[in-house]
Amino acid sequence: MRHLLRFGIVGVINTGVYYALYLAFNTVVPYLAAHLLAIAISMVGSFFLNCYWTFRTTPTWRKFLLFPLTNATNYIVTTVGMILLVTFLGVDDRIAPLIAAVAAIPVTFLLSRRILTHRTPSTVAADAGGSR
Repeated sequence: MRHLLRFGIVGVINTGVYYALYLAFNTVVPYLAAHLLAIAISMVGSFFLNCYWTFRTTPTWRKFLLFPLTNATNYIVTTVGMILLVTFLGVDDRIAPLIAAVAAIPVTFLLSRRILTHRTPSTVAADAGGSR
């Protein structure tokens, strides 16, 4: 439960960082460039916060390169959720994004935990036999 709470706090921080960066960049570059820059920078921050604080794990290049999969998964889950909520369940399209975002948290959390705390066979072997 502690990890899930910390994951949620990191999500709130990440959203704030993204939005502040977007607003700052949007003063000097077009909105889409501002959006992409803000996403990239906030994703890096989210990666390190989730490694060091949420899951207390050592960041690696492998984890860093896999981490964007969590954002892609979140995008897919929230998009499918939006379609289901609005089209099939008749939920107001102003409320549906909030419901879809909350519904995506467990999926994104589980994938993040898997990516950031997964032990590769080489890691397991090194821990069992010492450094070689």
